[in-house]
Amino acid sequence: MESRKEQTWQHEVTGVDGDTNLFGVNIFKYKWKPTHESVTVHDPLYGQEYKFPIYTVQIHGEQHTFAAGEFSNCVWGFFTPNNRKG
Repeated sequence: MESRKEQTWQHEVTGVDGDTNLFGVNIFKYKWKPTHESVTVHDPLYGQEYKFPIYTVQIHGEQHTFAAGEFSNCVWGFFTPNNRKG
């Protein structure tokens, strides 16, 4: 699995397994396609470092990219690319 370093990622939401809104929908009701890349992120509450896989998902005909993983049992963190230019 490759790791992305050139892009920054921002925390979007922390939620529970099966019921978390991302991109205006319950993200768990959609099929996530793995990109075989990962990104290093930090838990916004505790600052712990994690390496989460990056996925794409199709929602209403639009493709979205996000990174996701479990902070703890059934508690997920979701991150999206921060495309703002400095």
